Amino acid sequence: MKILDRLIILAYIRSYAICLVSLLSLYIVIDLCTNLEAFFANGFVKGLETIGTYYLYRSAQIFDRLCEPIVLAAAMFTVAWMQRNNELMPLLSAGVPTRRVLRPVLIGAMFLLGLGIANQELIIPRIAHVLARDRDDMDGAKKQYVQASYDANTIHIEGGQAQRHGMVVTDFHCMIPDQQGYGQAHLSAREARYVPASQNPYSGGWMLIDTTPAEIPDWDNPKLARMIDKGKWFVYTRTIDFDAVTRNGTWYMLFSTTRLHELLHSSDSRRMESMAVLFHMRLTRPLVGMLLVVMGLSVILRDPNRHVFISSGYCLVLTAIFFAAVYGFKFLGDHDLIAPAVAAWLPILLFGPPAFVMFDSMHT
Repeated sequence: MKILDRLIILAYIRSYAICLVSLLSLYIVIDLCTNLEAFFANGFVKGLETIGTYYLYRSAQIFDRLCEPIVLAAAMFTVAWMQRNNELMPLLSAGVPTRRVLRPVLIGAMFLLGLGIANQELIIPRIAHVLARDRDDMDGAKKQYVQASYDANTIHIEGGQAQRHGMVVTDFHCMIPDQQGYGQAHLSAREARYVPASQNPYSGGWMLIDTTPAEIPDWDNPKLARMIDKGKWFVYTRTIDFDAVTRNGTWYMLFSTTRLHELLHSSDSRRMESMAVLFHMRLTRPLVGMLLVVMGLSVILRDPNRHVFISSGYCLVLTAIFFAAVYGFKFLGDHDLIAPAVAAWLPILLFGPPAFVMFDSMHT
């Protein structure tokens, strides 16, 4: 690595750190000022604690949303500052091509886009159970609505209200097929608690308390349900856990790409179109990010005689048009108007050729 490369990379990392802190802080301040009442509904001290916990976890999701704009802004400010301070002119006069000067910026952009993907695949799925909570329910005490669901082993589950703390569902109902598959047993419980899978034989399902009926004579399917005591049953499930019955409309967005792939091949068809679009957009995300960076730098360096702030303004306008197209195609894919793969790849097919033409026509 040459001295020039080290200088440009350090300048790019410095710009990235400034943009990251600035945009994250701006996002948090605006969101906090908009939702102050929700945070302080349970008192001032409790509100301060909730704010710290909420935004500590939420920062990962905010970074996921702003990853590409931050990378572009850092690259734009790095190159614009070099141009403003006349640092590009000596390099170009010495015969160094513009693309050679931009090489450290493009490599840095690829690396930082990789950090965004690592955050999406490794960090967010691990804290998804916290990100799914509302601002005024960080301790999981707020009542949640329960969605009726079918498990992979054909057990049907529904309930009244759920509480994240303890993973408890009240007014629980389930229908369990018998071993022959000709009939079903109906169990209702005053309360059911989900027990995650472990070495315990009564885990990986729902512990039912105060059931009706209290016992089922001649029950022949212990692989799906077992009576522990009179009025106390355990129902085994494969896919229907507590998160599955308390999902909101965007529950799948916090999952990793591999988990999305598994869900697309499962029997649960809810939101299948949107899930497929998101899966394909995960695959094209690195290309979309780099395409955005290439277009932004091409706009800034296309005309060296244009004022740097005017070039930056053009870059922001182009970015707005680019993201409008990306989310516009996503909307069409979510509503099954175009195929999910087409919705994800159309922005690249539409903006890719102009981006490389603009990059090739930069003045050297």
